Amino acid sequence: MARNDPNTEDRAKSKRIGALAGLWPFIRPYRGMLAAAVVALVLTAGVSLTLPLAVRRVVDGFETSASQLLDSYFMAALVIVGLLALGTGLRYYLVTRLGERVVADIRKAVFDRMVGMSPAFYEKVMTGEVLSRITTDTTLILSVIGSSVSVALRNVLILIGGMVLMLFTSPKLTALVLLIVPAVIVPIVVLGRRMRALSRENQDWIAASSGSASEALLSVQTVQAFTHEAATRKSFADVTEQSFVSAKKRIGTRALMTVIVIALIFSGVVGVLWIGARDVRADMMTVGELVQFVIYAIMVAGAVGALSEIWSELQRAAGATERLAELLAAEDTVSDPAQPVALPQPVKGEIAFDNVRFHYPSRPDTAALDGISLTVKPGETVALVGPSGAGKTTIIQMIQRFYDPESGEVRLDGVPLKDVTRAEFRKSIALVPQDPVIFADTAKENIRFGRPDASDAEVESAARAAAAHDFLVALPDGYETYVGERGVMLSGGQKQRIAIARAILRDAPVLLLDEATSALDSESERAVQGAVEELSKDRTTIIVAHRLATVKKADRIVVFDHGRIVAEGTHDELVAQGGLYARLARLQFTEGLAAE
Repeated sequence: MARNDPNTEDRAKSKRIGALAGLWPFIRPYRGMLAAAVVALVLTAGVSLTLPLAVRRVVDGFETSASQLLDSYFMAALVIVGLLALGTGLRYYLVTRLGERVVADIRKAVFDRMVGMSPAFYEKVMTGEVLSRITTDTTLILSVIGSSVSVALRNVLILIGGMVLMLFTSPKLTALVLLIVPAVIVPIVVLGRRMRALSRENQDWIAASSGSASEALLSVQTVQAFTHEAATRKSFADVTEQSFVSAKKRIGTRALMTVIVIALIFSGVVGVLWIGARDVRADMMTVGELVQFVIYAIMVAGAVGALSEIWSELQRAAGATERLAELLAAEDTVSDPAQPVALPQPVKGEIAFDNVRFHYPSRPDTAALDGISLTVKPGETVALVGPSGAGKTTIIQMIQRFYDPESGEVRLDGVPLKDVTRAEFRKSIALVPQDPVIFADTAKENIRFGRPDASDAEVESAARAAAAHDFLVALPDGYETYVGERGVMLSGGQKQRIAIARAILRDAPVLLLDEATSALDSESERAVQGAVEELSKDRTTIIVAHRLATVKKADRIVVFDHGRIVAEGTHDELVAQGGLYARLARLQFTEGLAAE
C-alpha cells in the first residue's frame, strides 16, 4: 500500500462482487441469526406475492352478488397485510442486528491486527488511512449487511416468483414483458463495471482525505507555529475536492443507469398494460386478472430497478471489503515464531548484538547499523552516544524487536529475540522514549500504563522516584487530573517525568532510556538522574543521550558514528583516547562552562 496515493496501480484495480465473500468468516458464527433472517425474508416475499391474488379476487368479486364472499376476500387481504408487516419487522430486526454485530467484529479484527503491526508497516501506510478503513469502509459494509443484501434477496425472490405468477396469469403478456429484459440487463452490466471502478477510486480519495486531516490535526501546533495554515487548508481542500469529483462521476453513472433502467421498464409496462386492456375488452381475460398481472409486472419492474441500485451499493461494499481484507492480510516484516522458545527464568537482562546489519525500509541506501557487535551484561549500565543518525535509537528499537536485522542476531539472555514471542520478551523491558507518549486519560492512569495491576501507592512511589509527585499533586485534581489528548495540559518536562515514572513502575530487568532527560530542567534532571542511578543498580540499563553529562557515571560508554561502533570505554578513558567522543565532550563541556 502506498502512502496517500489513490491512483497507484495496486489500488486502481477493482475486483468483482465476489469480494463480498470475504465477509463470510465474520458472518459464519451467527448462522442461526442469519437463518432466521432468511426465513423472515422468504415469508415476507411469499406474502407479498400472494397479495395480488387477493386483489384479483376482490376486483372480480365486485361483479358477483355474493357479499359474504367479498367480505372474506377483504379479510384475507387484511390478514396478508398483517403477516407482511410482521415479517418485515422481524426481518429488519434480525438483519440490522446481524449487520451491527458483524461490523463490530470486523472493526475489532482490523484494529487487533493493526495495533500489532511493526513500525515498518506504518512507514508505508498513514494511520489516518487505517482509521478511514475502520470507519468509512465498515459503515458501507454495515449498510450492505444490515439492509442491501436482505433487500436484494427479497427482490430476487419477488422477481422470480413474480415472473412465475405472471406466466401463470397470462403467458402472452409475460412473453411481451420478457422481451424487455435484455434491454434492461445490458446497461446494468456495462455501467455496473464503471460503477465498480469509480466506487473504489472514491473510497481511496476519502481515505486520503482522512489521512491528510489526521496528520494536520495531530501536528496542529507545528502547522500554526510555521504559519502553514493556508497551505495545509489548500492541501486538504485539494484532496477533498478530488474525492468530490470522484463521487460526482460515480453518482452521475448511477443516475444514468437509473434513468435508462426505469425508462425501459416502465415503458414496457405501459405497453403491456395497453395490450392487456385490449384483451379485457375482447373478453380474453377478466379485469381482476389484468389488475393481478399489472401488480405483478410492477412488482417485477420495481424489483429489477431496486436490484440495479442495490448492485452499485454491493459494488461499493465489495471495494470496502477488499480494502479491509488487504489490512487483515497485510504481511508484517516482524512476526512471532510458529514454535516460540521460552526465556530462562528469571530474566537476567543480558543483551547481545552479533554482527547486526540493518537498513530502514524508507532509507534502503543508508545502513542504520553496519556490522554491530555489542554485549551488555546483566546489571550493567551502558550509554550510547554519538551524533544524530548514528544508530543509537535503532539499537533501542532492535532490542524491542520493532525491526528485524537483515543479518546477524539480537539475543536476550542468550535466546534470539526472533525465537521468542514479542509479548513474552517485551514484558522484561521498560522504555522511556525520546518523545513520551501521553494518553488522553488521568495522570495516574498514564503512569499505571506501565503496570496495569499496580496499586495507587505504587503509582505514587514511582512518581516520587521520577520527580513527578510535586507537580502532579499541584494539578487541579492531583493524580486524577485529565491531561488531555497527547498530554496537551502538560509541559514537555512533565510528560517526560510521567514517562519515566511509568518505566519505573514497570520494574523490568531491562531499562531503556532514549533521551529520557532531554526535556528536563537542571534541577529535575539531577533528581531524575539520581532515581535512574538507583533504579539501574539491579537491572540492565541502556541509555541513549546527547548530553554527555548524563552518561558520565555509566559503567561503559559506546560511541556510534554512521551505524558503527567507533569507540567504547569509560568517560575518562574515551576523553583520554581523543577521537569523536573527546571532541563531543570538549564542545559540550566548554559550552557549558561558557554559559555559566
